[in-house]
Formats: sequence, structure tokens, C-alpha cells
Amino acid sequence: MTRTSAATAFNNFLLLVFFLWSLSTSAQLLPLSPKATVSVLTCATGNESYSLFGHTALRISDPSQGLDVVYNYGAFDFSTPNFVAKFAKGDLDYFVVAHSYLDFISQYQYEGRSVYEQKLHLALPVKQRLLNRLNNTLQTEERFYTYKFIDKNCTTMVVDLLNEVLGTKVITKTKATDMTYRSVLFPYFKHHFYEQLGTSIIFGTKVDEKATTLFLPFDLLESLKVTKYQNKNLSEPVVSLLTVAPITARSWWNNAYTYGALLVLLVFWKKRSVALAFLTLMGVLGVFFLFMGWYSLHPELANNYNVLLFNPALLLLVFFVRQKNKKATQWLIYFTWACLLMYTLLLINKAPFWLLLPLLGVSSLVTYRIYKAA
Repeated sequence: MTRTSAATAFNNFLLLVFFLWSLSTSAQLLPLSPKATVSVLTCATGNESYSLFGHTALRISDPSQGLDVVYNYGAFDFSTPNFVAKFAKGDLDYFVVAHSYLDFISQYQYEGRSVYEQKLHLALPVKQRLLNRLNNTLQTEERFYTYKFIDKNCTTMVVDLLNEVLGTKVITKTKATDMTYRSVLFPYFKHHFYEQLGTSIIFGTKVDEKATTLFLPFDLLESLKVTKYQNKNLSEPVVSLLTVAPITARSWWNNAYTYGALLVLLVFWKKRSVALAFLTLMGVLGVFFLFMGWYSLHPELANNYNVLLFNPALLLLVFFVRQKNKKATQWLIYFTWACLLMYTLLLINKAPFWLLLPLLGVSSLVTYRIYKAA
């Protein structure tokens, strides 16, 4: 970016901040008119990692006041000191921001993601209470919250806020409550193979619980369709504000073929150094999973039974193989096989079973070859 364009961008940013501040101030001082509407916006999934699950926002519009604002609980600051460490630990601050509706819809048009609207049947005092609550939040430290993948995100914040102003827990999850979080999330990674594999192995036991929390944008959209409030539908039928044909992600490497090719290579490349490098990598990943389960505040990363496959004991096995300690090597291989058996029994009825089965098989084969050579 040139110095001139940077200055222009900064001036535009200041104008936007002033506009939103003025809008927020005027909206709080003036009462909403009977023409005011409150809507839940659901944004389609995208191909970037942050957009794989879609997005939820709130829109408040009042043509009598020239008011049309979208409140978005999904903002975070990349310039936060130690951003990656804070995100990994689970104490990164997210915050709510306000956009003009036109800016919001333009951004999603640029990203090529559809946007759907559900207007809510709310009494005027409830709408006013919601607007005042949102604008008060924008001007206080309450605008910040600590992001949690399932328990606190852009969707749960909207659900909690709406239930708060309605005075009761009206909006709840209505579909797929008998499925686990892991099973609910798994299809969202279609055409994103390594993201699917990565989340399958880094998540622990929490995602194997029943998916009772309403935390995904399209689950909220479906729940609102059938939610009743004061003996009538809470929302109007879904309206498409922006319709964009989804673009399927295509990658020469991010697919099951490269995964399969790597595993086939390990099967036929029988060199001992390759086998030991593979086991070292598996052991290092196991140590990482154990560390993240202890270090991170994300409950999804705790109690990760995938360490039975990505076993830290494999590092000891590699050490004793290099030391030519036959007895220690054999005992560690027995231990590894016992862990793999336990892992198979734990995994067999879960969504990623067929995804991880080839890796489990290759791990068994590699350790068997080392056992035979010991």
C-alpha cells in the first residue's frame, strides 16, 4: 500500500467511525418508530477457515429515522499482542461492532457468500430494549467477550441476547439434538480435507457430547423457523438478501488423494529411517495434543483420546530402537498396540472413523516391522 492510499484508507476509517458513532448516539436518544424491524442475518459458509461454519448477525432497521445497522459479534483484532498464542490458549478477546447495512452486505457480496434474513415478530418496547442494549454494549467494556468455539461465538451471543430481551429462554436448538458435536461439525469440512482431519484429531471428548448448544448459524436459522413466542411464530419466513452460487474449493493437495498417497508411500518405503521419522512425528504431535489440552482454555481440546494414536510413547520407542535395546523396544511396541486397540474401540462409532482408519493401519504396520526387525 502506498503512503497516499494509506492516508486515504485512514481518513475513510475515521469517517466510518464517526458515522457509526453518530448513528449509535442518535439511535439511543430517539425512540424507534412502529416501522422498525429486527432481523437475524445468516451468512453462508465460505472457503476460508474462519468462514467454514457461516456467520450470524443482528440487523435493526427503521426507515423513519434512516437507521439500518448490522451488529456483528464476530470481530477480532489481528494486531493483538501474542495473537496466535492467545487464540490457541482461548483467551483472545472478540468484540461486537456495528456496520451500516450496505457496508455489511457489500462485504459478503465481495466474499461471494449468500445472506439470509429472518425478521422477528417483536413488540416495539422489546425492539427498543434490544437496540438500547446493543448500543450500551458498544460503548462499554461489555463489547468484549472471550471466544469459545461451542459455548461463546457469534451465534450463541445473538441467541443469549435475544433470549435476554424476551425475558425467557425462547430460542433453543430444535434439530439434531441427538447427534454429537463431532458428527454435526464433520460435514462442514467437505472439500477441506486437512481441516477435517486436523479438527478430528485435535478435538477431545467435549465434541463427543450431545449437541444441545445452539452454536452454528444455520442451526439458528432452522430453529427460528419453528420457534414460537406468545403463541405465534417468532420469525417471518426466510428471505434471501443476497444470493451467490457457492464456489467449491479445489486444491491439488488439500484432498484425500494426497493423504492416501503419503500413507501408501509409507507402506512401500520400507527404509528404517523413514519409519522412525514417521513415528517421531506421531509422537511429537501427541506431545502437542497433551500440551494443548493442559495449556488451552478451549474445553474442546481437553481429554484428547487421539493421543492413543498419536502416542508420545513413540518418542521413547524411537530412542530405544536407535539404542538397539531389544527388550525395551518390544515392550513399548506391546504398549503401543494396546493403545491402538483401545483407540479403535473408542473411535469405531464416531464420525472420523473411516478418515483415521488408514492412519491407524499404517501405524500398526510400521510398528510391526520394527518389532520383527528388533
